[in-house]
Amino acid sequence: MPVLRQSIDDALKELRSSHEGLSREDALARIREFGPNVIQRVERPGQLRLLAHEFTHFFARVLWLAAGLAGLAHWYDPAAGMDTLALAVVAVIVVNAVFSFWQQYRTEQALAALERLLPRSVRTIRDGAVYDIPSADLVPGDIIRLEAGDRVPADARMLEAFGLRLNNATITGESVPVALDTRASTDRDPVHASNVALAGTAVVSGRGTALVFATGSHTEFAKIAGLAQQVHAELSPLQRELTRLTHLVTAIAVALGGVFFLAAIALGLPLAAALLFGVGIIVANVPEGLLPTVTLSLAMAAQRMAARHALVRHLPSVETLGAATVICTDKTGTLTENRMRIRRLHIDGLDRERPCGDALRRLASDYPTYFEACLLCENITDTGAGGAHEQQGDPMEVALLQMGREALPDLAAPERLDEIPFDSDRRRLSTLYRRGDERILYVKGALETLLPLCTRALIGGTEVPLDAAAARALIARQDGLASEGLRVLALAVRHLGGDAAPDELEEDLTLLGLVALEDPPRPEVPDAVARCRSAGVRVIMVTGDHPRTALAIARQVGLATRPDPRIITGERLRQLSDTQLQLALDEPEILFARIDADQKLRVVQSLQRKGEVVAATGDGVNDAPALKAADIGVAMGRSGTEVTREAADLVLADDNFASIVHAIEEGRAVYANIRKFLTYILTSNVPELVPYVAFVMLGIPLPLTIAQILAVDLGTDLVPALALGAEAPEHDVMRKPPRRASERLLSTALLLRAYLFLGFFEALAGMAAYFYVLSRGGWEWGTALSAGDPVYLQATTACLVGIVVTQVVNLFCCRSDERSAFAAPARRNPLIALGLAVELGLTVAIVYSPLGHRLFGTAPLPVEVWLFTLPWAGLMMAAEELRKLVVRRRLRSAASQT
Repeated sequence: MPVLRQSIDDALKELRSSHEGLSREDALARIREFGPNVIQRVERPGQLRLLAHEFTHFFARVLWLAAGLAGLAHWYDPAAGMDTLALAVVAVIVVNAVFSFWQQYRTEQALAALERLLPRSVRTIRDGAVYDIPSADLVPGDIIRLEAGDRVPADARMLEAFGLRLNNATITGESVPVALDTRASTDRDPVHASNVALAGTAVVSGRGTALVFATGSHTEFAKIAGLAQQVHAELSPLQRELTRLTHLVTAIAVALGGVFFLAAIALGLPLAAALLFGVGIIVANVPEGLLPTVTLSLAMAAQRMAARHALVRHLPSVETLGAATVICTDKTGTLTENRMRIRRLHIDGLDRERPCGDALRRLASDYPTYFEACLLCENITDTGAGGAHEQQGDPMEVALLQMGREALPDLAAPERLDEIPFDSDRRRLSTLYRRGDERILYVKGALETLLPLCTRALIGGTEVPLDAAAARALIARQDGLASEGLRVLALAVRHLGGDAAPDELEEDLTLLGLVALEDPPRPEVPDAVARCRSAGVRVIMVTGDHPRTALAIARQVGLATRPDPRIITGERLRQLSDTQLQLALDEPEILFARIDADQKLRVVQSLQRKGEVVAATGDGVNDAPALKAADIGVAMGRSGTEVTREAADLVLADDNFASIVHAIEEGRAVYANIRKFLTYILTSNVPELVPYVAFVMLGIPLPLTIAQILAVDLGTDLVPALALGAEAPEHDVMRKPPRRASERLLSTALLLRAYLFLGFFEALAGMAAYFYVLSRGGWEWGTALSAGDPVYLQATTACLVGIVVTQVVNLFCCRSDERSAFAAPARRNPLIALGLAVELGLTVAIVYSPLGHRLFGTAPLPVEVWLFTLPWAGLMMAAEELRKLVVRRRLRSAASQT
């Protein structure tokens, strides 16, 4: 039988301990047997293995293949400049690998945070004496002492409890302190047993001694830690799409390269030329700059989110939040402020909103005894000095004490004689004072425990008999306040003239009134919930708190608007099969209350099985497994535990639920921006591919060298692509639903626009400039040109310039797939101007500098060649503006019909 269900003597006997504690010899033997009181690590891959993976994943292997083929081509033809390509591609692999490894390394610190949450030392009774020992040295059978402010170091069964209350929020999510007693529990679950103090929880008031029965990995705390470590982190939607994209683009590139290599052989080209041609086709279609561009774009978005109080710990999560369809949010500390505040006073049969300042002091002058009970009936440690008070204890008592001090600032504290502490049976606290010759007993607690002890009530400043009708009215008022999610306490007093036996003190009481407290919702949350709803993002509360409290808060913040939202408690959830749970999640409004850590994890995973992209928020240790399993975990930065922050992908620095909405907006912008620069990058593949097709099919000199392709993909295109990645969210981004799960990053529409529309115009401009320079130089069809011929060098340079000039226009075209290029001024995005400057500056350097000539096989061009490319760029812009006009008209027509 578990020790929590045994009597104190039986529990001590079961663990072979006593009230004198373990002997030194027993403790040493047990630490050898059970090990130290620390959380055990789950075996993880070594850092070198993780780093090696960054060099061997699929896209890295593709780039290694490209580098290897370039090296092979250089071996066949050293004059082709393929060694430069090989080195550049290897540099891309290294930069991406190091950056990705560093990001991953920073996210693997959750276990260290778990260990820091446990206390470093603990007061322990051994051999009948009290010692401060390291918490790691605790063993089953040890006797520990607990006081207000302590953190519990191990799971322990209470032996003595004097007003002892624990904050179990880190384990259960329940915001109300729990009173502990010493009786044998009828509950088999230590999480809900009233005589068990759990590792990682905090003592808010009282004191006691406890018998340790579980340490280290056997504690409930460690089980949650194990859940957090065992949950496998799935790839984000963006990572899955990028994987699919790289597989698709690589397959196309390799297939085209192979087909054209065989075609070149069939047409009689030498093996070296055919290999050069095949590698050129592959390099032209593999966007080498894609991964660095995506990575840097995500990093810039993370910086923008940090400015809005959302700190990104895992870069792909930037975009994942934008794809979120459901947010599973905790209540305490996330939707609410995680502090108790007095909301209403029920005095003299009337409800009053809590007054402040002079109004409060006037009310206190009419009802002084009521406010004396608030001020003097307490069990709080005041650690302040002088005029600064810092209270340590039950948050409800702290709120009452603070109101009492504000209401009666000049009250001379009477002599405190005795206290009858709060416990789970009595559910009340009594304090006895002496004022002159009179003794006064102040009592506060649950109305149902005080009402049978009261014979009178304070009405109109006079004590009157408390009859059955008045008692029913008080009970009805308590139920009404509780239905609003408020926690209700009753206050009473007794004036004692002579002596009274201790067991007779709490009799013949006078009821002073009720006080209703709340953990108030954050004021910005209702607006944030409304914005989520307009953005098509569903918000589901998953809390460890009471169903009635959860529903009241849900109504206040706008999560529950229907008269009968579905509420599923943890007990009911245990009875539901996975199928039943998934069907229940179809309810338009659903709340989960009294939920344990493993159950929150189950809710998240059920939503994922339904195809939802789930964001989960939380602040306690109990939230860590669900945060790690969710598509994106969002932790509270201020009130959250460090383990939760370490398990999360995103940390809200201001604990503001509204910051999630800003993060969703940024996340959606990231996805849109990736599509923008993907269109921009893929567009240039067409003018890079067409010269090689023309080279084989038309028998002309190769219009564009591989080194010049590299100049575009990893040179001139990189900063403009980043500029598109830094575009601000469009004005209506939060009025659109989340993108469909079936929507692809590389969609058919994007491919058609990039390859068959924009790419067509770029290829036309590049080839036109190439033939223009050849014709100016007197070239005739069928005439061979050497690689060093000045006319050939100028012609390939002209083709390169034609591509770059049209890419400048394409930069503006890609800022939106439906809005005009002239609708959003470039000054909204300073990187646009920088991108243009870099693109044109690099091109000028490539065309006119000796180093550019040597690396890329270029030659200086006269001004008229640049001017020749401008009408082609203008034609491209005009065609794209016409296409966008047609798209906008279709969208307006579709909107008018709905």
